Amino acid sequence: MLRKRIVIFSGGTLGEWAVQEIREGDVLVGADRGALYLIRHGYAPDMALGDFDSVTDSEVEQIRHASRQFVSCDPVMKDWTDTEMAFTWALEQGVEELVLCGALGTRWDHSLANVHLLRRSLDRGVACRIVDACNELMLTDNRTVLTVRRGRFDHVSLLPLSLNVTGITLSGFRYPLHEATLTIGQSLGISNVLLGEHGSIAVREGLLLVIQSTDRTWS
Repeated sequence: MLRKRIVIFSGGTLGEWAVQEIREGDVLVGADRGALYLIRHGYAPDMALGDFDSVTDSEVEQIRHASRQFVSCDPVMKDWTDTEMAFTWALEQGVEELVLCGALGTRWDHSLANVHLLRRSLDRGVACRIVDACNELMLTDNRTVLTVRRGRFDHVSLLPLSLNVTGITLSGFRYPLHEATLTIGQSLGISNVLLGEHGSIAVREGLLLVIQSTDRTWS
């Protein structure tokens, strides 16, 4: 069955901002403590899965009874993080768009692993964003059009996720680039700004991480 848009809530940093990412008709997935977040905000997860080692036994039962589907696994004998389990399940549903909330947090090993998941969605042709209170991340290897989100994300930064990204051309930005190359270890692409409502990013070769961000903290 085609699931047009799936929003995954993981156990990283979540706040009231995350509820605003939910649209009517979304399929909602709770990974571990992310399922409890959904339930406490009045949403029944369409799928709750993980090892549930970050919630109490009583909270696990609450999640089990409130979720439409529930999958639990052993916290020791597993190869994937809870977020990757949810991400893999979502890809298997024939999803067209994925949004990850709570995929970033204090554990930067988990956060960076979740950023790397963007490569899998790109290879599958699935639009995917990672969102938190101050950032929105996506990955591109071709052409991308950004829409300004003033008041929420004011800056646009570009970082290579492959060793080199070549042929980078920006249109509609304060600091333009033309056929530029970014290499891991450079900060040339940090803190650009869209001039109008839209801006385009073109890439000839490589994987470019696009981060829209703000200096302000949202609850």
